[in-house]
Amino acid sequence: MIRALRTCFIALACIAFSAVLGASIWVIAGDPGQGNLSQLLSENMSRSGVEHPVTAVLLNFRSYDTLLEIGVLVIAGIAGISMSKTTSLEDPELRTSDPLLYALQRWFIPLMMVLAGYLLWAGADRPGGAFQAGAVLAATGVLMRLGGIPMEFLRPGLLLRLGLSLGFSVFLLAAVVSVIGGDAFLAYPPGMAKPLILVIESVLTLSIAMVLLALFVSAPVNDAEDPEEGDPS
Repeated sequence: MIRALRTCFIALACIAFSAVLGASIWVIAGDPGQGNLSQLLSENMSRSGVEHPVTAVLLNFRSYDTLLEIGVLVIAGIAGISMSKTTSLEDPELRTSDPLLYALQRWFIPLMMVLAGYLLWAGADRPGGAFQAGAVLAATGVLMRLGGIPMEFLRPGLLLRLGLSLGFSVFLLAAVVSVIGGDAFLAYPPGMAKPLILVIESVLTLSIAMVLLALFVSAPVNDAEDPEEGDPS
């Protein structure tokens, strides 16, 4: 009886959610909007603090969406770590003894770090930004992890928690301060948009890289061996 009631409740909740979502889509589709979005973006680029339209949308005009995306990433990282069977996140099974990888690390790790820094800085006026830089930085961490380079910040503790939450916390702090100052949520003060976006993107890069790297090292290790060349299996 209880199971049937639970199933009925879940079904009704799904139907209600679908109805609300459908009604919202219907209202939004019928709304003529405020005009040409491209034109509005062009007219307001001078106060965005950056020169690239994508960065202006993500970190200024629609920064609320980006804040929620970062929140989802942080939750995913925390959930992945909490379900990990490797308590120290330093499982030796994740390491490799490939000498070629060791040789490549000497060249690739510095190059990838420089590339991550460039992508972060370039996001102001060309394609790039925190997400791209964070992904490259996380790939650098994966390469280091596979090569057996110790990374103490991946151990459960203050550094791991700080790395996961720093970007979201700074982003949320900027939003709260703007509200306390009498402006709209995530409305940067005049003349402060560029430095604030630079600070937010810098910490977001570190947090995004930390989340992706934490998800990698917390994933279960696959014990299956790669088939030999020419093996039909």
